[in-house]
Amino acid sequence: MIYPKIPLAQSIIQICLAKGVTDIVISPGSRNAPLTIGFASNPDFKCYSIADERCAVFFALGIAQQIRRPVAVVCTSGSALLNYYPAVAEAFYSQIPLIVISADRPQNKIDIGDGQTIRQENVFANHSLYNANLTEEASKVNDHKINDAIDTAFYKKGPVHINAPFEEPLYETVSELSVDVMTHNFASLNPITPLEDLTAFADIWNQSTKKLVLVGVNDPNLISDSTLETLAKDESVVVMTERTSNLHHPDFISNIDTIITPFTDADFEDFCPEILITFGGMIVSKRIKAFLRKYNPKQHWHIDSLRAYDTFGILTKHFEVNPNTFFETFLPHTKSVKSDYFAKMNHIKNIRKEKQSLFLKNTPFSDFLAFDTIIKSLPKDSQLQISNSSAIRYAQLMEIDTSIEVFCNRGTSGIDGSTSTAIGAAVANNKPTVFISGDVSFLYDSNALWNNYIPDNFKIILINNGGGGIFRILPGHQQTAVFNTFFETTHHLTAEHLAKMYGFKYIIATDKISLKEGLQQFYPQNNQPVILEVFTPTLENDVVLKQFFKELV
Repeated sequence: MIYPKIPLAQSIIQICLAKGVTDIVISPGSRNAPLTIGFASNPDFKCYSIADERCAVFFALGIAQQIRRPVAVVCTSGSALLNYYPAVAEAFYSQIPLIVISADRPQNKIDIGDGQTIRQENVFANHSLYNANLTEEASKVNDHKINDAIDTAFYKKGPVHINAPFEEPLYETVSELSVDVMTHNFASLNPITPLEDLTAFADIWNQSTKKLVLVGVNDPNLISDSTLETLAKDESVVVMTERTSNLHHPDFISNIDTIITPFTDADFEDFCPEILITFGGMIVSKRIKAFLRKYNPKQHWHIDSLRAYDTFGILTKHFEVNPNTFFETFLPHTKSVKSDYFAKMNHIKNIRKEKQSLFLKNTPFSDFLAFDTIIKSLPKDSQLQISNSSAIRYAQLMEIDTSIEVFCNRGTSGIDGSTSTAIGAAVANNKPTVFISGDVSFLYDSNALWNNYIPDNFKIILINNGGGGIFRILPGHQQTAVFNTFFETTHHLTAEHLAKMYGFKYIIATDKISLKEGLQQFYPQNNQPVILEVFTPTLENDVVLKQFFKELV
């Protein structure tokens, strides 16, 4: 076996291995050579080399999203580390375990004008759960910090930073380890706290005739079928889910904006719940957030073992427990309450479904029609990754087969890194993966395709409407030179040459017929990744969407 000669690098590598951190994404560089040599020379690690640091860390985030264990990213010193920050913030807010290991210059080289040298210690302080600033020599103190960082990523579900200073020479190797590392038992970071007595909360529940359960980003298969069935059968309960909730039942409402956008003030007053229960991650729908902030439920209970954001300004209780555990303990204490809350909303849901079906029969080719056609075409048991801005919002309006898992970077809701995340997820999950992206998001992260690990069954559907279509949907849009240049970022770029350069099969669609034909070619292609670029009319898309909401009434 080959090991780096530098003892501190040996310590980091051995502790990672002992704690099961074996997926390593490496950004090439010189200062991190001791780590690169050690990780890549050990067959117990699965290493990936990705040149663009921002793409590398989002790729790692996609893997961690799927395997639900920490993935380590390793970079050289200097500005390389700063390129990790967008994904670190995303991991922080999405509660995804990520370990950033940065090589650094020794302390006496900082701020003296040495190349590729910045102040790296605590650089992610606002969005890192733990910062291990190591000293140059291997030591038990350093071992403790490395252990604590990895344990925190595992059990607190978020990003941590290990900063390791290395002095030259960097490339020397040895055949035997020179350090005897210390590893913690990390059970102490995950204490099992008994769930409190829920009798008082059950009493409040049993006296309420209007209860709303709102579910944000959620991993698949986390809530038991018996819990879902109990909630669905309660006529005083309405369950609203988002596409990223990965939670399904025929009686749940999964197209929130379609339901509530046409509401009048009187409708909102009538719909306002007495109790709001939330779990899962960030909510996409701005309309449901605006509604709950204006029409305040009396009670807001959030269920999460780690955090509770007061999204609506009305949080009354945080149950620090897994949602499945909470419901399996809580629901036996509840009883049926006579109510028409579910019946009213279910009636509205059925009306909206009919209206949407009628609207689609006469809809011109547009983003709206393209999304409807694409989502209906998705293969069963596949995974759907979606970019941010208009793409995820359109997806919220469409019915998606319940066998399909849906993911989107909703921690910070940024467009940066969506493609890289999707590729990392595709590498980790082994499922056919379809990534739907807007043009600006795709172009912004085009270096994601500079990646030697893209599976042959990875497919991209690129909706190209010539700019940032989300800005035409948002209030304040005006057709002016300033708007076109500085908001919408109008362009005439395509993915054709990128596809050719990176070995993707390339298909074009420009109308209803070519889209259906393109999809027929798109899915059977499993011998190489594919890009289907769908060109939609820039000026018509927002008109169609606004008309859709008008015709729902």
